[in-house]
Amino acid sequence: MANLKFGTSGWRAIIADEFTASNVRLVVSAIARYVLASCSAGRPSLVVGYDTRFMSERFAAESARLLASHGIDCFLCSDAVPTPAVAYEIRRRNTDGAVNFTASHNPPEYNGIKFSMRNGAPALPEVTREIETHIQVLSQKATEHAPGAERAGSIEAIEVRDSYLKDLASKVNLDVIRTAGLRLVYDPLYGAGRGYLDSLLRSVDVDVLTIHDQRDVLFGGHAPEPAEEYLEELGKTMVERGAQVGLSTDGDADRFGILDEDKTFISPNHILALLLDYLMESRSWAGQNGWHGGVARSVASTHLIDAVAAFHKIPLYETPVGFKFIGELIEQDKIVLGGEESAGLTIRHHVPEKDGILACLLVAEMVASRRQPLRAQIAELFRKVGSYYPSRSNVTLTEDLKKRFAERSKQDYSSFSGHRVAKTVRTDGLKLILDDGSWVLFRLSGTEPVCRLYCEATTEKELHELNEAGRQFLFG
Repeated sequence: MANLKFGTSGWRAIIADEFTASNVRLVVSAIARYVLASCSAGRPSLVVGYDTRFMSERFAAESARLLASHGIDCFLCSDAVPTPAVAYEIRRRNTDGAVNFTASHNPPEYNGIKFSMRNGAPALPEVTREIETHIQVLSQKATEHAPGAERAGSIEAIEVRDSYLKDLASKVNLDVIRTAGLRLVYDPLYGAGRGYLDSLLRSVDVDVLTIHDQRDVLFGGHAPEPAEEYLEELGKTMVERGAQVGLSTDGDADRFGILDEDKTFISPNHILALLLDYLMESRSWAGQNGWHGGVARSVASTHLIDAVAAFHKIPLYETPVGFKFIGELIEQDKIVLGGEESAGLTIRHHVPEKDGILACLLVAEMVASRRQPLRAQIAELFRKVGSYYPSRSNVTLTEDLKKRFAERSKQDYSSFSGHRVAKTVRTDGLKLILDDGSWVLFRLSGTEPVCRLYCEATTEKELHELNEAGRQFLFG
């Protein structure tokens, strides 16, 4: 019996190990059954997308044929496409969702399937549980998974770039970027963002150079993740070009990475807080198309966002890890910005899905408008609302240590790292908020033998001490 499980953003596995043609057919057939059961009227339809990974286009084409055999109409993307563009196309065409072949920022040996709902948001846990149930039922059958629909669905090849970029252009002030004369360098990390972010900027005569602007299924030999350790070439190119900002997106362009003019990597946590502050200053939220509302962040994201929200007198929503929860708040029209420390962001009136391209464009607009480097903007924000230094690390645990932590995480704690515990949060893992405003969060990974350790303090020295206390707690 197959034991294929969906994580926070779909099912991912190593190609030719668990990610095989038979397992792909199994998962896609389970999705088809879910879609057919949940479709209330008419013939259901799905967008089928894919990124630049090995065999993604072949998996997508075969899956479109399988979905059509179930009686589902398919809109098959004609080229690799960013995840946020898939989300936008779902809404534009009013389909019942999408099947997207992507493993996002995972290493090149991975591929994956992401199912998005009819509103463009990642599938909620109750949806993926239903799909997993169908997987279990289908895996016990020896025959092909198609049920023999009365009439096969259609397959239509589509191009999604122009409509998505037109929508982005309505949400970012491209004129501000152009008139500031910014020089930018963009690194799509060989991924699906190629020809999207850079094309939109060039269409308004912004000076942008793109590196790694070709398909490479090995992504240069490392994960297509816009993290500091993978952006060295972006920094070097910035120096050669005299660029003010370096922009990067991951394999499916739903995450962002930013370098300041001196090649300094800027934490996604700080980018989220800066953008919230900038948007609250630059947009008339009460008067611009009725924009109003609060801000959402995951439980693992910086409390600098809380401080900015308090400064601007807007509500703060804390969610479990997983952008699907932020997407719900976007759909409910409760927030103007939602973000996660793992470099995910969206804004009101946009798709309820992470959009790294949008994030990069907003950062470019912010730098152009404020005419200050990002580190100077962070220093100014600290002066306004206080300083916040976040960190995240993975701590490998043995099975015994995992079991011990699982038991200890259920206990109540009155002190930690020499401070009184002011509040305990169990929204997702164990989060201890201390009396000085610093905090620590422990989250066991569902796919790896590690505990994710998140810490935040008001100084870098205190952050180091909190990290050490967190590690001692895990091994104690």
